[in-house]
Amino acid sequence: MIAGLTFAAIAVLMVAGVLLDLLLGEARRWHPLVGFGNLAIGLERRLNRGTGKARFRRGVLAWMLAVLPATALAALLVWAAATVSFWLAAAVHAAMLYVCLGLRSLREHNLPIAHALAQNDLPQARYLTSRIVSRDTSSASEVELTRASAESLLENGNDAVFATLFWFIVGGGPGAVMFRMANTLDAMWGYRTERLLRFGCAAARLDDAFNYLPARLTALSYVVLAPGLAAKRRAWQCWRAQAPLWDSPNAGPVMASGAGSLGVQLGGAAIYHGQLEERPVLGAGVPATGVDISRAWKLVTHTTALWLIAGLALALLLELLEVLHA
Repeated sequence: MIAGLTFAAIAVLMVAGVLLDLLLGEARRWHPLVGFGNLAIGLERRLNRGTGKARFRRGVLAWMLAVLPATALAALLVWAAATVSFWLAAAVHAAMLYVCLGLRSLREHNLPIAHALAQNDLPQARYLTSRIVSRDTSSASEVELTRASAESLLENGNDAVFATLFWFIVGGGPGAVMFRMANTLDAMWGYRTERLLRFGCAAARLDDAFNYLPARLTALSYVVLAPGLAAKRRAWQCWRAQAPLWDSPNAGPVMASGAGSLGVQLGGAAIYHGQLEERPVLGAGVPATGVDISRAWKLVTHTTALWLIAGLALALLLELLEVLHA
């Protein structure tokens, strides 16, 4: 139980949070994660100084100042709501999950890229893709743009949906808030540039730790949802063979499994911060093209449904066992 909630309640609130996200999408103004991002920018500007270990220690301090007070505030809000009523506490949990989820946002940012590619509008597709990835898209081809979008969908399906749901199961609304803040700091500070290599090291390693189990559950989900036994075997083999070659210990399993499930090639060379990076190829089959962005989106939505159904089924099983044991 989490703050007075049974697993059955948590499972129902997971569904409620996802439905709220699909219905309402991200708040256009006053989004808490946007405010958190501004806080992170301010902390980095003030504390990212010095050299070597001193810069690393300042990064640890900045992470603690950003994440711990906000997580404590979320827990306090849940506690205060629980002192009033069960239903108010449940509503607070659901609202926190809604704020942390980004399923509809993934659709809104990626499907327009697929549409632009279908219209052979490369300039628009390049512009839209540049808004969601840090790689250079100024001269990217259709295949390169598709790779960027599909990789973003598969990886952020884990970060913005499945890992968030995982930490909601573990810690309710405050658990989801804690994870999303830690994940946001990794996205902002976890670059291997001269400025952020030391300062952002703690943020990157902590996100790796928080994401370790959810990423593998996501990769397994992509295997389960691959269409047919041969595709499931391919997704599994891509995960096991290719993920260890990837730079990120969590993005590797998710994207390799997802690419294998879709039967396309992702990964490969890309330009980051003016430097060409020779990344390993992920998946198997033909290079991904524009239509595969929609296929990646469908895989993410089907995985979301799988997680929600599994949560509700487990909750029902636990309730039945409790009745039988009584």
